[in-house]
Amino acid sequence: MLKDTAEIIKEKKVEYIELIYDLIFVYMIGKNSSLIHHIEDGFIAPRAFLIFVLGTLVIIQIWNITTFYINRYGSNGVQDHIMIMINMFLLYFMGDATRAEWTEGAYYKYDIAWALILINMLVNYWLKYRKYSVNKPWEAIQILYSMVMLAGETVIVSVSIPLYVKTGVIIAPAALAFGIIFTLATNKVNNLVPVDFGHLTERAMLFVVFTFGEMIVAIAVYFEGGITASGIYFELMTFLIVVGLFQSYELCYDYLIDRELITNGVGYMMIHIFLIFSLSTITAALEFMRESEVDIFPKTVFLTVSLIMYFVFLLLLGIYMKNRTKPNLVFIAKIAVMLAAFAVIMLIFRNNMYVNVAATVALVYGMLAIFIRAKKAFLKLERQTLSCMPKA
Repeated sequence: MLKDTAEIIKEKKVEYIELIYDLIFVYMIGKNSSLIHHIEDGFIAPRAFLIFVLGTLVIIQIWNITTFYINRYGSNGVQDHIMIMINMFLLYFMGDATRAEWTEGAYYKYDIAWALILINMLVNYWLKYRKYSVNKPWEAIQILYSMVMLAGETVIVSVSIPLYVKTGVIIAPAALAFGIIFTLATNKVNNLVPVDFGHLTERAMLFVVFTFGEMIVAIAVYFEGGITASGIYFELMTFLIVVGLFQSYELCYDYLIDRELITNGVGYMMIHIFLIFSLSTITAALEFMRESEVDIFPKTVFLTVSLIMYFVFLLLLGIYMKNRTKPNLVFIAKIAVMLAAFAVIMLIFRNNMYVNVAATVALVYGMLAIFIRAKKAFLKLERQTLSCMPKA
């Protein structure tokens, strides 16, 4: 069924309305990132960090739901434009309500806007269900399951508001967990309607690029003030870290990911959730490196864990790489040793920021070199394959 269905899918391009939609998420990324600058006892306030994690995952989930809908059923028509504009409008309310200390008013505003976004998506799926229930029953089944997921999340978020009024208990994050568990549990149903993987990878790439944009803006603080030898060292090394991280992802996307795969795309987007999350924490960690009020040990651990998370999930994209570039066990073992060595060096020299930043640059460009070799190996095999093909 998956293969047969894929044959009738036309190539989908990223529309301008999708790019505009992504810009609201740049704003939301910035709002969520601001939470982890609330320092308490030398590090991030635990409550602020928890809200940052949950808020980031909620925003990425909203983006995911919309992206899958447009990928499978979007036509760049009036309905799609109205849906996206409603979501954008409501996301402003969620952004304003995003704060380290949730007042009652902010909590209500956030949850009401979140519930309305879910209802908006539910209505759009229902309209598609009415259209496809007769002519395309396999698509109608997938749409029905998506509606069940959205309805479940909507109920949880909606109930959380009066429950908070009566008891002060916050259960809204359970909607996020419900959506993730339901999606994983119904993976076979998602196989009924494969995605346009080329479009999906491009959408994920653009979200990653916007997240890198936030990182580029954040490291501008390193260039403030006078010019000193120490300042130039950290400015250069931080810039190199950002460039190296981006180039590693760029190589994976441009040369190694098989964008012609037949897949439901769920795993690919799940990996990108953690990639985007890790990039947000790396951004904060790089900002912390120059802030004296943040204790050196926790911020070193924070940077180390964030970088390891980024490369682990970048390597997990190997599931979607072209057959001849998929990592083998020896390759994975080498990467594991490299990451372990990096963690040890960072902990041993945790009180020496010069060594820490140098070790980070070494890791980033060591990983980049590995991806460059993989790219060269793939291009070499591709040329050999083409040379063996009979001439017309």
